[in-house]
Amino acid sequence: MKTFITSICFAAFGIALAPVAQAGEVWRASGFQQPESALFDAANNRIIVSNIVGNPGEADGNGYLSVLSPDGKTITHHWTDGMDAPKGSAISGGKLYVADITKVRVVDLASGKLVSTIDVHGAVFLNDVTSDRSGKIYVTDMLADAIYRVDGDKPELFVKDAMLASPNGVFADGDRLIVASWGKGIKADFSTAEPGGLLSVDLASKTVSPLPGAQHFADLDGVIAIGDSIYATAYMTGTLYRYKDGGAPQVVAQFKPGSADIGTDGERIFVPRMNEGEVAALSLE
Repeated sequence: MKTFITSICFAAFGIALAPVAQAGEVWRASGFQQPESALFDAANNRIIVSNIVGNPGEADGNGYLSVLSPDGKTITHHWTDGMDAPKGSAISGGKLYVADITKVRVVDLASGKLVSTIDVHGAVFLNDVTSDRSGKIYVTDMLADAIYRVDGDKPELFVKDAMLASPNGVFADGDRLIVASWGKGIKADFSTAEPGGLLSVDLASKTVSPLPGAQHFADLDGVIAIGDSIYATAYMTGTLYRYKDGGAPQVVAQFKPGSADIGTDGERIFVPRMNEGEVAALSLE
């Protein structure tokens, strides 16, 4: 069924994929509750995993964060409690910023203590978070075609543009944000009338630009950049793609549906498998 759905999307929108290049699985950790993101914390050599535990849009107080070692061993299962449906996260200034529906939770990296909550007025469904070189935080609002910027504890609307087409994943890459779009016309089952693709947002001008050759090919979720390659997951099919400027998206790994907000240590990619309660580590060698 996954292959059928994927083939329909590619045929309908004229996407020609590059040949498959497999990424090898190093380990797989289990025991999570709807893991949505897996962020590598380089300063502390660990992986921080968000657990939604329930409806991704419901403020139920069930969400929490877990901590894994680089080899996939659980260090702390309940590291930070008191969240609703935590999703993407980013690190800045010794703090962890976590998207949580219409709020950004701020966690002390040293202790795991939830130290503050930033209410993002006007937000609908905050999803992924990234930090730029100056330490500013950016968070996508998937259901509002918007990205907010947080400077310190002050949120502001950074860009709102229909071209963002349900922005899910976001990754700060030099002078731009790389955005993974879920697509247009989201239906009740979160499929779309038009699949998403990869976009770039200039940090200075706020101009939104499609990345050539990477449009309308999948309902994208997480995104990261490593060197000259961009990696993105498609939640609905479980696919991990690699894209290089001007080329076609290339399949590098295939899981069951539910691959969400990926992280990396520069040599491996950490893939939350939300529907399976797992995190998988893939080698790029």
